[in-house]
Amino acid sequence: MKFLIVAGARPNFMKVAPILEAFRRLGQGAEVVLVHTGQHYDEKMSDDFFRDLGIPAPDVHLGVGSGSHAQQTARIMTAFEEVCQTQMPDCVVVVGDVNSTIACALTAKKLGIEIAHVEAGLRSGDMSMPEEINRRCTDAITDVFFTTDTLADENLLREGVPPERIHFVGNTMIDTLLRHIERARAGPLPADLEPHKFAVLTLHRPANVDDEGVLAAILDAIIDISRRIPVVFPVHPRTARLLECFGLLPALRREPGLRLIEPLSYLPFLGLVARSRMVLTDSGGIQEETTVLGIPCITLRENTERPITNRIGTNVLVGRDAAAIRDAAVRALTGETRNGALPEKWDGLAAERIVRVLLEPAR
Repeated sequence: MKFLIVAGARPNFMKVAPILEAFRRLGQGAEVVLVHTGQHYDEKMSDDFFRDLGIPAPDVHLGVGSGSHAQQTARIMTAFEEVCQTQMPDCVVVVGDVNSTIACALTAKKLGIEIAHVEAGLRSGDMSMPEEINRRCTDAITDVFFTTDTLADENLLREGVPPERIHFVGNTMIDTLLRHIERARAGPLPADLEPHKFAVLTLHRPANVDDEGVLAAILDAIIDISRRIPVVFPVHPRTARLLECFGLLPALRREPGLRLIEPLSYLPFLGLVARSRMVLTDSGGIQEETTVLGIPCITLRENTERPITNRIGTNVLVGRDAAAIRDAAVRALTGETRNGALPEKWDGLAAERIVRVLLEPAR
């Protein structure tokens, strides 16, 4: 069989890396083609991610670049159609919920190619999120569903997916974390930081950063927190542009406890999070990583597509209210948060389970 595995954005790399490795070990006779759409592309960051994760150079690079959701999706579909017609795969494997996910799934479906979706069934219920639209639309046309937890299974069953098409396999992002955590912990921390005596902040979602008033309120809470514990803030490029546009950077730079740094590649960032006291974030994947690492996670969102981290993990949703953010941080610093538990099958073997299913002759 021939498989096209699609990655488009940096979080996708962490999800496909263990799948590629599992195919190398188990997929004798299978042909695997890695397609990088170029949805997120920064030469240094991409090189760092590929090196850190042991990913081979992509077989196909579409180089679509940035643009509006419609522009980017259309460019990916046009370029990926040609790849499918040339490669003639038996199955296209898409991961996550980015524009590349839905664009390649739609293209494959219209060409009659089987689609396998890794991280299927996640739902936030918030249709204002582009990722939620991508998730739901991808699952509406998927043939083989690989889920990270039983809550995702329940979502798919409610939506009418036949149970025999759903495979609860675990979380490939956690496969990657468990494989690399010791190397990450051994790396250097930014100067003057002591392990477990600092917090980490990530902030990039439009709901948090596009409105000056919302962003300023969140940052007011962060400044207060930074006066209790140093806060390291790897600034997303889009967030950096908006901070500059809104004139918020000078106040942040005056705060001695708030350290703004450049974005980090996978291993340095994982090492930073793993040795932090707590994390404040609006990311999805970090909610999962902190749950496995046992680190309090304060999620600056009203909802999450990863409710398992909120139900049994270390994650707590606080929204964008400054007082709620401050209160949650104080509770984390005083040890009033739960330790959390490891979700079922988050054991480092998800990719192996996925590949075994994909290679089943009768599937």
